[in-house]
Amino acid sequence: MRRFVSSEAQREAARDRIAALGRKIVNAVPGCALASDQHYRETDLAIDYCEDVEPLDREAVDRIVALMEAEGMTAKVSSIHVNGWFGRHDKLSMTRTLLEEFHGIALDRERERFVFAGDSPNDAPMFAYFPNSVGVGNLRRFVDRLPVAPTYITEQDAGAGFGELVDFLLAG
Repeated sequence: MRRFVSSEAQREAARDRIAALGRKIVNAVPGCALASDQHYRETDLAIDYCEDVEPLDREAVDRIVALMEAEGMTAKVSSIHVNGWFGRHDKLSMTRTLLEEFHGIALDRERERFVFAGDSPNDAPMFAYFPNSVGVGNLRRFVDRLPVAPTYITEQDAGAGFGELVDFLLAG
C-alpha cells in the first residue's frame, strides 16, 4: 500500500529542495550526515545525529531543526535522526488516513482499542492522542521535549523496551 499526501508533481518539485537542504545542513552542522537510508526516502530529509555518526549535542540537533524550519519544513527529532518534510501532516494524521482508507477504521471512535509504542519526540502527537501510549525506556532522555508524555514508559531501552511491552500484552 502506498499513499502520499502530495501529488507526484509536488513531490518531484520538493526533491531538489530536499537534496539541497540536506547538503546545506551537513555543511553547516559539523558531525551530522545524511541518514544512510536517505536515498530510499521519497518525501523527507533525514539527518543522522547519532546512528552512524558520533552523537551530537542538543544544540547541534536544535540547529538542524532550525535550518529545516527556516526552509519551511516540518522538523521532528527521532531517536537517531532529525526528519524534515514539507507539509503539516504528522504520524497521527497519517495513521488516521491509513486506518480509514485501507482498513475502514474510524480511529477517533476506536482509539482505546490500540496501543501505540514509540521512542522519540516525533511520536509526541501519538503519545498525546492514544490513552494506551507507551514510550520505551530511552525516551526518558527526551521527556523534557514532549508536550505530553506517554501514559507508560518501559524500564528497558529500544528493542528490549518494545519486547517488554509485548511480554506485558501477551501476559495480560
